[in-house]
Amino acid sequence: MLLGVGSGAGGIGSALQNFFNSNGSSGPSISGLQSKVAQHPDNAADWRALATALETKHRTTDAINALERYSALKPKDSSALIELAGQYTQQAQTISVQAQDAQQAATEANPASTFAPPSTTLLGKVFSTSTGLQSPISSIVSQQASSQAQSLYQQFSQIASKREDTYRRVAVLTPTDASAQIQLGQAAIDANDTATAIAAFQKFLKLAPHDPEAAYVKSTLKQLQPAKKK
Repeated sequence: MLLGVGSGAGGIGSALQNFFNSNGSSGPSISGLQSKVAQHPDNAADWRALATALETKHRTTDAINALERYSALKPKDSSALIELAGQYTQQAQTISVQAQDAQQAATEANPASTFAPPSTTLLGKVFSTSTGLQSPISSIVSQQASSQAQSLYQQFSQIASKREDTYRRVAVLTPTDASAQIQLGQAAIDANDTATAIAAFQKFLKLAPHDPEAAYVKSTLKQLQPAKKK
């Protein structure tokens, strides 16, 4: 629910025209901004401008680096932190797709993962070994794909933790903003931090008990609270 970002669709033709008209030398180039931050690494405005330019070019990882640097210089800028969390979301989505593709490749390379007769049978004993029905090539492919998937899932977990921490900082800066709490709650779920998710959702309900999202939050809390007791 919170991984997507909506935007108005009005005036698309005008917006495109403005984009192409301004896509020349009207603004600073990425290389120019990179030179500026290299010369003046403590200039927060330049880091912010660089981040925006990188986002426009969909250079997510580089935009994250620039926003992290800006947020270190301007730690109380909640809007920049929200933007940073959004970039983490984009990065996590990309890695998630890559991990799923790698896992699928590993599955397809391993016949035992799609069909496994009882292990007590002769054929089942062959299937029970990791390479019983695999050619040397498919075995290597499966191992490489599994290793890649594991590495990508680890990267996803790290990004999810950074996203949660960023929304936590936003929530601290904006303690009466209910949207900050629901964003923190969802980020905590993605980071497998049940306790933080519950606390954030409970605070959301205190701040905005009649919000349209309240029903979703209540339903999610019912699912999370038993998990916390385990």
